[in-house]
Amino acid sequence: MHNQHKILRVLQLISLLKSRPAKPIYHLKTVLNSSERTVYRYLDLLEELGFAVHRDASNRVFIESNTNDQADFQFTGEEAKYLHDLVVSAGKKHKLSDSVLQKLYVNSDVQVGSNQLLKARLGSLVQKLSDAIQQKKQVTLKKYHSVNSNDINDRLVEPIRFTDNYHNLVAFEVATGRNKYFNIERITDVAISRIGFKHAKNHTYNPPDVFGFSDNGKKYDVDLQLSLRASVILREEYPQTAPLIKKEKRQYRFRATVHDLKPVTRFVIGFFGEIKVKGPAVFKKHINSQLAKMSGM
Repeated sequence: MHNQHKILRVLQLISLLKSRPAKPIYHLKTVLNSSERTVYRYLDLLEELGFAVHRDASNRVFIESNTNDQADFQFTGEEAKYLHDLVVSAGKKHKLSDSVLQKLYVNSDVQVGSNQLLKARLGSLVQKLSDAIQQKKQVTLKKYHSVNSNDINDRLVEPIRFTDNYHNLVAFEVATGRNKYFNIERITDVAISRIGFKHAKNHTYNPPDVFGFSDNGKKYDVDLQLSLRASVILREEYPQTAPLIKKEKRQYRFRATVHDLKPVTRFVIGFFGEIKVKGPAVFKKHINSQLAKMSGM
């Protein structure tokens, strides 16, 4: 898996450096979600592969893009197929996969189907948000589809950073005065404002729990006993739960601290009969109340 992620990042880095303006190292570090040291290693790798990596007077990095370079960067059908398989194997959860696949097919003699380009816009959204983070500009998340409020509207935010695999954007929402997580797939478009950050002192980032919920002051130490099928689906639906699932004889045990009971409740009810809630008591009570509501419908 490490090699697949490395290839994704190297392909993304090539695209970033070929698009103007030149990028400072801290911008590349943010977009690639890597350390500064790792970014320099990637740049060294590009030079080893034959790319002419340039630096301007401000030490911003770029790759000269012209017709000849584009021809040199053309993949054969076999190369494109090999890279395609590696990118796909990195997992559907990575928001940049479709964008990389789109660029891969554009720069090869392989034809691409419309279904493979379905989510290619996600890479564009990530790029816009990355630019706004670098420039410290407010942005409007156009027609954001909110699950919690069950509505679709524009959100004025100050973007802070991305979570792992670019699944969510961490941003300060101006209207509510709160730091929130916004699912990138639920953003229709991004409009960068000319207005800079006004609330930078309020920007905070607390890593989300394994279900993607941020710290809201509440903590629940969830303890579940799962069947094999339930444990496999839990890993697939929420990859960050994988290290917390342990085999115990013929069953599997999942223990984690979460900030919200909604996602784990939905999962438990969806596998009713295959999951036993071991704790805490407040979670057992919550599950029973939800089941009672469903039986009364």
